[in-house]
Amino acid sequence: MLELPFGLAIDWSFWDWFINLPLPQAAMALFALGGWVLLAYFFFQAGAELWAEYREKAKYTKNWNWVLLAVDIPALFIQTPKAVEQVFAHLSGALSHIDVAQKFWQGKKQKWFSFEIVSIEGYIQFLVRTEAEYRDLIEASIYAQYTEAEITEVEDYVNNIPDKYPNADYDVMGAEFTLAENNAYPIRTYPEFEYNLSKDAVFSDPMAAILENFSRIGQGENLWMQMIIEPTGNHWKEEGIELVKELMGNAKHSHGPSIVDHVLSFFHSIGKELLLGLFGGEPGEGYESEHEEKVVLSPGMKDTVKAVEEKIGKVGFKSKIRVLYAAKTAVFNPSRCIEGFIGSMSQFHQQNRNSLVPYMTTHAHYDSSHRKSNRLKNTFVKMFKKRKMRWKQCNGYILNIEELATVWHFPLPFVKTPLLQKAGHKRAEAPPGLPVESTESPLKRRLASPAGPAPVVEAPPEELPFG
Repeated sequence: MLELPFGLAIDWSFWDWFINLPLPQAAMALFALGGWVLLAYFFFQAGAELWAEYREKAKYTKNWNWVLLAVDIPALFIQTPKAVEQVFAHLSGALSHIDVAQKFWQGKKQKWFSFEIVSIEGYIQFLVRTEAEYRDLIEASIYAQYTEAEITEVEDYVNNIPDKYPNADYDVMGAEFTLAENNAYPIRTYPEFEYNLSKDAVFSDPMAAILENFSRIGQGENLWMQMIIEPTGNHWKEEGIELVKELMGNAKHSHGPSIVDHVLSFFHSIGKELLLGLFGGEPGEGYESEHEEKVVLSPGMKDTVKAVEEKIGKVGFKSKIRVLYAAKTAVFNPSRCIEGFIGSMSQFHQQNRNSLVPYMTTHAHYDSSHRKSNRLKNTFVKMFKKRKMRWKQCNGYILNIEELATVWHFPLPFVKTPLLQKAGHKRAEAPPGLPVESTESPLKRRLASPAGPAPVVEAPPEELPFG
């Protein structure tokens, strides 16, 4: 019993008893006193997520029909990444507002898109994967910015590699990227890749460094990148607003007036009040403005606050970026491109802002008998093939349309990439009997018949867009 003034006392007998208990009994006592509430909450959350996933598969997602679209842009068609930014802005119209009943009973789930770049033995193709409901939305958004684009439905290329590892014929290595800092901090975006070396601004296309890794792929090798985006609401912007307040508050606190300044200000305000009383004026007039604390920001912090405000000023998507290298075991060499791809993502880093960093990679240096490595490979390939957003407790992060257009956009004509498929003709009927040279694509067209979807067959070269 601890005696306090005014007749107060603190009884420590319970805590003495609790501290002296053996560890198993102390754990049971803690559980009985309220620990069960946390355990029950954990099981409730886990059960709710499992139930929602079950309803999704049983009632909603089982009827989805995914389509994969190959997009070819004319070689001399000049459009900056701003055009692709408008494409992403167009796709924000796919946002569905799902309430609790729709989620947990009807199994309704927000549909997503996957913007991809693939190199199949050196043949590079830009692709968009979407649920059939939004195919028209994808095509309309692309044709609005690229009037001469060629969009063709093709077979899904991911089925060209095995699902299970170790495998006698194939091996894989993958990496998944996340943001290094708070969602509200932006990465370096395409307007910051402009350099004034002459009277005209010069644009250093960040896609050049990315595509260089895809061009190094040879026979028996594949390098695939996917950027999954899911429309989301504006709740993430509240995090950015709070971050701006925090940055401004820290600046006010670190640059606020000292004690001497407060004392001088106090006597100054008293003198001012006396003068106003003697010669006229309302008491307190001008007092508030004299006592307002000025927020002084350093140039770097000022730029950071501006960048955060610019990010939350645009539409955002929940996002996930992955890259997968798959090759036959005889030519398997991930160092040819994976390290270069990770390095090319470093160009989006900027001090005091954000960057895209690999947070999960499969292990290429382990032999085929390593269980953890094979388990990671199997899970990664499964997530990649299904274009799943969530993996390893990372349920995506927020990139706005400007950031998305920086990472994924059609390269400008001066970016010289071998075997990059581009539309080489306008959308018009050719004269009959005109001989046409065609570049055959390793991706197979998907054809449909009036009776329903037909099996995927390889179309003759004459029907493929030529380069």
